[in-house]
Amino acid sequence: MNTDQAVRGLYQTMGIRPQVYDLGKEIEDRLKERFCELDQTAEYNQLKVLHAMQKNRVSEACFYPSTGYGYNDLGRDVLEQVYADTFHTEAALVRPQIACGTHALAVALFGNLRPGDELLSPVGRPYDTLEEVIGIRPQKGSLAEYGITYRQVELLEDGTFDLPAIAQALTPKTRLVTIQRSKGYQTRPSFSVAQIGELIAFIKERRPDVICMVDNCYGEFVDTIEPSDVGADLMVGSLIKNPGGGLAPIGGYIVGKKELVEQASYRMTSPGLGKEVGASLGVKQAFFQGFFLAPMVVKGALKGAIFAAGIYEALGYPVLPDSREPRQDIIQSITFGSPEKVVAFCKGIQAAAPVDSYVDPEPWEMPGYDSPVIMAAGAFVSGSSIELSADGPIRPPYAVYFQGGLTWEHAKMGILMSLEKLVQAGLVTL
Repeated sequence: MNTDQAVRGLYQTMGIRPQVYDLGKEIEDRLKERFCELDQTAEYNQLKVLHAMQKNRVSEACFYPSTGYGYNDLGRDVLEQVYADTFHTEAALVRPQIACGTHALAVALFGNLRPGDELLSPVGRPYDTLEEVIGIRPQKGSLAEYGITYRQVELLEDGTFDLPAIAQALTPKTRLVTIQRSKGYQTRPSFSVAQIGELIAFIKERRPDVICMVDNCYGEFVDTIEPSDVGADLMVGSLIKNPGGGLAPIGGYIVGKKELVEQASYRMTSPGLGKEVGASLGVKQAFFQGFFLAPMVVKGALKGAIFAAGIYEALGYPVLPDSREPRQDIIQSITFGSPEKVVAFCKGIQAAAPVDSYVDPEPWEMPGYDSPVIMAAGAFVSGSSIELSADGPIRPPYAVYFQGGLTWEHAKMGILMSLEKLVQAGLVTL
């Protein structure tokens, strides 16, 4: 059997026309050197995780479930030490009781801020769902309702930090600085770990006592270092993104200084109980195995993101980052300039899914967002952003945000199908 012909034929059987496949093959051939660099980063991170697991003597007993209060849960405690060692921090909180990334951030913020404190974002507007946590958009139970104030410093036009304005914004009331690594629903560049380290150093020179927290969602294992390696006091993320490796069915993590992680744990459960309670039920094997696989899964997602950038920049659309720039997260933004193209792209991603591929996604008023949002994700874990997915708010400049793919091959299929749907709709001409 001629494998190339067989692959081409199967793509055609699954709805990808030859012109779309040929463009994809041309772009893939151009990216071989970039893909080799990703292989090297993933190998380093795989060894880092393996070393942490071996050091902490992970055993079959660590996978046994706990119920009720969850006292003396060996596997839960070992898993948290594996996270702490991998990310080079004093402590970790890794729990299925943390429902999502926004919840993890809320736990960290409420655990370490008190009435009268001020929260500062030196990187402009936070992700949409965090606005209600903070109280930028009024919501019951927000930080604002507890007397915690907020201010933000906008980025400069080139997407870099406005250091003089940040220095001026640091007041005696400033208790915690939150730094969002990924772009969220914005068209700014995501920040590198090195940039985050420089920002933290700048802040600490002026206020050594201020807590620097990094929202690391979508960024884990993209680089060989993490924000916790460059001075972050707290680092927060979701297990249904990068570190769950596509296997974690729920969960979030908070890593950092022991005292700050403990403060967060008292918010997660209750004062006096903290990390000591919280049954792991039957998810620990998935948490361990997902974390072990995460560097390889992230590598596949990064290849897909770079491939998407290569395809759509070749067609003349603004992409961020482009196919040549270093990656800081797994998210690829493509600005289409029209809602019809955003919707068609997402329909293509959905059509390439292993689950619910026959469903057509439509924009809807999703809780936590201030405009209709379309989300495409035929995932094994509902809402898992490390699986092949795409989403975006239906508002100017009409950009779509693509991420994930448990394998590079699946991510490739998703991008080709997104282009196929755009061509079918008469929105793109090859």
